[in-house]
Formats: sequence, C-alpha cells, structure tokens
Amino acid sequence: MTTRTMTRHGFSFLRIAIALQTLTIFLQAVSSGLLMTSSYGETLHSVGARVMYGASMLYVLAAVLAWKPGGGSPRPVLHASGFLILASVQVAVGIAHVPSVHLPLGVLMFGLSVLALARR
Repeated sequence: MTTRTMTRHGFSFLRIAIALQTLTIFLQAVSSGLLMTSSYGETLHSVGARVMYGASMLYVLAAVLAWKPGGGSPRPVLHASGFLILASVQVAVGIAHVPSVHLPLGVLMFGLSVLALARR
C-alpha cells in the first residue's frame, strides 16, 4: 500500500469521523428540545452526550491516524484535540446545569464541526 493510498484512506476515515461528530451534535440539539418538553428527554440527552463525547474521541483517533502513517499535516490533530477539550467543557457545564454556557457552547461546537466537515 502506497503512502498516497494510506493518506486517502486516512482522510476518508477522518471525514467520516467528523461527519459522525457533526451528526451527534445535531442530535444533541434535538434531544435538548425533548429535554424541555418530555419525560424521556433527559435520558436521551444524557445518552447522546456520551455518544457525542465518544465521537469526539474518534475524531482525535482518526486525525492521528491520518497524520502519523500518511505523513499529513498535524493541523487536524490540533483541531480534533481542541474539539475534545470543548466537548469536555460542554459535558462539565451540562452536568453542572449551567445552561447559559452549555447552550451557546453547543451552538459553537456545531458550527465548528460543520466548518471542519466542509474543509475535509
């Protein structure tokens, strides 16, 4: 397998990881609405938070795999790591019930994730 082929596969895995992350963040916005209007919304939002955090970790893994063996730019690793930090803050302020930070941060994360997806 050539370096070019490995890089192409790494970038496709990276794109899939970013798309999954973007989708999970969008679903968190939907479950946030359910959180305010239904009895099962809290459970759905809580489970979704775990899935979103896992998707953020997958994004870091995909970025490292696209960078290291393929010899690509380390920039996606920095972006993915920064996003994982944002996801950690998001989970913490969500657990602490600080909606004045939690909601705008969620919107920011969705926007950044869409931007990262558009760049790939």
